Amino acid sequence: MNNSVTNTARLLGAGLRALLVLTLVTGVLYPLVVTGVAQALFGDKANGSEIRADGKVVGSSLIGQSYNLPLKKGQETPDPDLKWFQGRPANGLGGNSINTRYKLILSGATNLAADNKVLIKQVEDAKAAVVKDNSVPGYPVKPSDVPADAVTSSGSGLDPAISPQYAELQVHRVAVKNGLPVAQVEKLVKDQTQGRALGFIGEPQVNVLKLNIALKDLVARK
Repeated sequence: MNNSVTNTARLLGAGLRALLVLTLVTGVLYPLVVTGVAQALFGDKANGSEIRADGKVVGSSLIGQSYNLPLKKGQETPDPDLKWFQGRPANGLGGNSINTRYKLILSGATNLAADNKVLIKQVEDAKAAVVKDNSVPGYPVKPSDVPADAVTSSGSGLDPAISPQYAELQVHRVAVKNGLPVAQVEKLVKDQTQGRALGFIGEPQVNVLKLNIALKDLVARK
């Protein structure tokens, strides 16, 4: 009987010591090491790929933002602020009073098939809006000029970047709205265009937040 109690106590003691050691190693030391390595080698990514402007964090290079005018009385959807470059549509999962454009607690694709009437209507409406918004005197935009990323959302619905083609389509409108020469805005887009990763992965893209920060600086200097 005494041996049984002694063995049980010994096993419980060994289990408790193992628990404490493993808790220290996996719950304290390992996270500290991983966090330290991440901060030392990949600080920008570890902290959310933050973008700063005027000394403040204004967003992340990984998540898109909206550039809209304040809601007018009776409006449910705000109008885009056309002095800024606009990003892709944000039609991710989870539409309700909390999950709105670029403010999703859920993200993802719409899961609508290519022949779905709702999706077709969304694309047609988006294309008509892009044509209307970006047509300025001397620069009419045709429906055939509108690239796919201007009227469709990404897999996450929160894509921070657009294609160079969509950015270039917006150049004349942005130039007119901000009183800038078209050539200056075109150069802005060219300077902000990122090539393929490692030269062959993915497609060239333009981060909309970074582009609009550069645009704000350009307008401030004019």
